[in-house]
Parts: sequence; C-alpha cells; structure tokens
Amino acid sequence: MRVFRLAKILAVSSRYGLDEMLLEHEPSGRLATLSRLLHFWRRFSQPQAVRLRLALEALGPIFVKFGQVLSTRRDLLPPDIADELAKLQDQVPPFSSAEALAEIEKAYGKPASEVFAEFDPVPVASASVAQVHLARLRAEDGGREVAVKILRPNMRQVIDHDLSLLETLAGLIEKVWSDGKRLKPREVVAEFAKYLRDELDLMREAANCSQLRRNFEGSTLLLVPEVHWDWCTSSVMVMERMHGIPISQTEALVAAKVDLSALSRAGVEIFFTQVFRDGFFHADMHPGNIFVATAGEKHGRYIALDFGIVGTLTDTDKNYLAQNFLAFFQRDYKRVARAHIEAGWAPADTREDEFEAAIRAVCEPIFDRPLSEISFGKVLLRLFQTSRRFNVEIQPQLVMLQKTLLNIEGLGRQLDPNLDLWKTAKPFLERWMSEQVGLRGLKKALELEAPNWAHTLPQIPRLVHQTLSRPPAPDLSPLLAEIAAGQRRQNALLAVIAALLAGILVAPFFF
Repeated sequence: MRVFRLAKILAVSSRYGLDEMLLEHEPSGRLATLSRLLHFWRRFSQPQAVRLRLALEALGPIFVKFGQVLSTRRDLLPPDIADELAKLQDQVPPFSSAEALAEIEKAYGKPASEVFAEFDPVPVASASVAQVHLARLRAEDGGREVAVKILRPNMRQVIDHDLSLLETLAGLIEKVWSDGKRLKPREVVAEFAKYLRDELDLMREAANCSQLRRNFEGSTLLLVPEVHWDWCTSSVMVMERMHGIPISQTEALVAAKVDLSALSRAGVEIFFTQVFRDGFFHADMHPGNIFVATAGEKHGRYIALDFGIVGTLTDTDKNYLAQNFLAFFQRDYKRVARAHIEAGWAPADTREDEFEAAIRAVCEPIFDRPLSEISFGKVLLRLFQTSRRFNVEIQPQLVMLQKTLLNIEGLGRQLDPNLDLWKTAKPFLERWMSEQVGLRGLKKALELEAPNWAHTLPQIPRLVHQTLSRPPAPDLSPLLAEIAAGQRRQNALLAVIAALLAGILVAPFFF
C-alpha cells in the first residue's frame, strides 16, 4: 500500500507539473530542462497557483494542512499562490450529502430527520478532515441552532498511509543528511502524527473545545462555542452555532466598524494567554478557523472554531519560553544563550559569548520595526542557520507552538501591518513572570500547597516520635544526635510554615 501511495504522489506531481515548479529554481536549470524533455506532451491551461492547490487537494489531508500553513505566510509567497492556497482553509471540495447523511445515521442509529428538527445537507464549510453542516435541535431538546461537524469517511486509512511515508522519509533524512540527527525529524513526525490522529476523534475535539471555552469563560477577547455532548460521537460533533465574519474578510470587518488594530493586539494577547497562563493553546489558528463577532456586546471579539489540534506545555516549558521571550524583548542575548545551554538545547561546551554574538546578529535588526518591515520567515531561517552552527537541538514538543506563532504573525500582518509584536507582548510576559516568581507567585504557590501541608503537618510529631522510639542499634548514636538536631530544625521550620500559612489568610487584604 505504501508503494501505491508513493506512486500516486508521483503521478499527481506529474499531472499538475509540480516537478517543474520546484526545479525551475534549481541553479543550473539542467534538471528543469530534463523534466520538460521527459514530459514533452504536457500542456497546462491553468496557472501554477491553481495547479498547486489542486495537487495538494488531490494528495489528501496532510498536504492540505501543509498548504493551509503556507497560505498565512504572504511575506514569503507570491500573492497569487497565497490567495489560491487560502482556499484550502475552508473551501476543500466536500464529500456528498448522501455520505454525510449516511455518517449521521451510522453515528446515531437513526436518520438525521429523527435527530434534528432541521438539517441542511449542503455543508457551509469543508476542510481537510471534516465538513460542517448547519442544523437545529428538536424543540424538546431546546430548539437551538447548531453546527454539525462530520468526519470524512475512511480518513484514518488515508492518513495512516501518508504518515507512514513521512516516517520513512524522516528516517532517510537522519541517515543521509549531516544535520538529520540534530533536527530529530522522526520525533517531529511522531509529534505531528499524534496531533493529526487526535484530530480524527471528534470526541477528543469536543473535549478540547470545552476546555478552551472554560479557560476563556467571561473573556472580553475570545468566544468559544458550547458543546452539546448528548449528540457528540467519535465521528460527529455538535456545537453551538456561532455568528460572525471570517477574519480574512477585512473589508467586511471594516464595514462592521471593527477596529482592526485593536483586533490584532487582542490576537497577540489571546495567544500569550493560552500559552503562558493555561499551557493549553489552539494550534491550528489559520484564518479559516477564526471569525469575529459583530453583534451586540460581543462586537469585536474573536470566535475560535475547529479544535482538532491543540498544544500543551509543561510548567518547565512555560518558564523557559517566558524567560527567552523576555530576554529577546529586553535584548539580553547573553541570557538567551545561557538559557539554551542550561536547558541542554545547546551542547555544554558551547562558548556563551560566541553564541550570544550570533543571536545578537540575527535579532538586533528587527527591533523597533513594524511587522510590515519584518519577515519572521527570514528571521527564522537565519536563526536556523545559527542553531546549526552551534548544534542546537530542535525540540519536538514545541513544533506546534512554532507553527501557531507563525499563524499569529500571519493574522497580525493581515489585520495591522504596523502592529509592534514586541511592545504588545512584553507587558503581558512581564506580568506573567511577576505572577510566577514575585510575591503573587509565592502567594499562589502557598495556596496550592496549603491542602498538602494541612494533611502532612499533624503527622510530623507522630513520625518523629516513632523514629525516636525505635530501639537504636549500638552504632546509631551519631544518627540519633543528628535526628535530635533535625527535630530542632524541624521545630523552627514549622514556625516558618505556620507564619506563611497565616500570611495566606492575610494576603487577600493586600493583593
């Protein structure tokens, strides 16, 4: 099956002339000439951009997602290609209405007409993994407007084949490319495969949606639909219907009197809130998944959709990232270099001063400049070249975060080319760091640990008494002396802990 899939990839590439698109930029031009000679019968009536989009659609969901990410990088792509790839975000050819109705009947054991009061068989959006239909619940179930997401039939088999090819390619890269092991391509593919396979379980996506909604409950920045759990299965997800304007339709947003500059700043704050406050972030934030509310008190708020891919970060990851972001914003390149070495991302024998100088050469030119004058794609390329020189290892657990940050930049550039990413993000990060390591951080840590202390403290005298009551062996007199000294230290520690616990009760009056 893998050979068959590879043959299909080669056939699609040939049908749409992808080989010529890639080889025409080859320095000598000989390979492109050879390709044209071998395919002398080919004649293309469609532009390259259209052919690229059609080829990605023909190759399936993994390649469609690749096109979705590329479509947000208008600073790196010609306008015609960026416009065409943008259609992959929500204009992937849908599967038939008959198949959609069959999937619903398969999921519920009864036809759609018995589940919903109304069901539109024509999808309103079609993406690489699923498509969405509008419906209305029956009166006895509340009669609310809902969006019904239905998984594409037979998706798991197609994705498994593509991932198998990617895993083979990753292993080959590790063997034949000098940088292969450092870049950890197999781990990166494994991380991508995990998220992609998770996307095939709509119950998991519903849980992601519910978690994000809970995280932003009461937020004035972001709206997340409510999940209707009684109608969710692994292949069908039912959620609240959200009304808004796609974020890509900037003219419509301006007509609706949405402040695009404020919207771009809110997008940055939403991203950093998800990453640093929650450690749980929407990792597929391309324009097709983001709407903007324009009605009533919700006017100007983001609406998040499609929760199949989310990222999570540990406290260690968050602290490391926050310190690096702040160091970048403060132009403290020595701290950046030291953090990489201390975290083990760069070899222990790396010369800190040389690494610092290399990072400064990449980052210093981009500060105090608006997004319209900065290409993060080029900055990342230079950082990649620098990391290769110093043997910095790629961290697979942060791949989704890197992808999301690129998406955020694409959205920010689209809404407000003059957005200053640094000035927008810096106050948030400084506040977060203060809450983690300042007085508020200490108060928060004490509050979290208080239940454990309340359980443990009463046991300490009994445990000490049991230890002292045991018959000592003849050679344990030094140990007993140490225990006695330890008990004195323990009494002093208990006094400190008691004071800290008292501080927890008093702290709310001061913070």
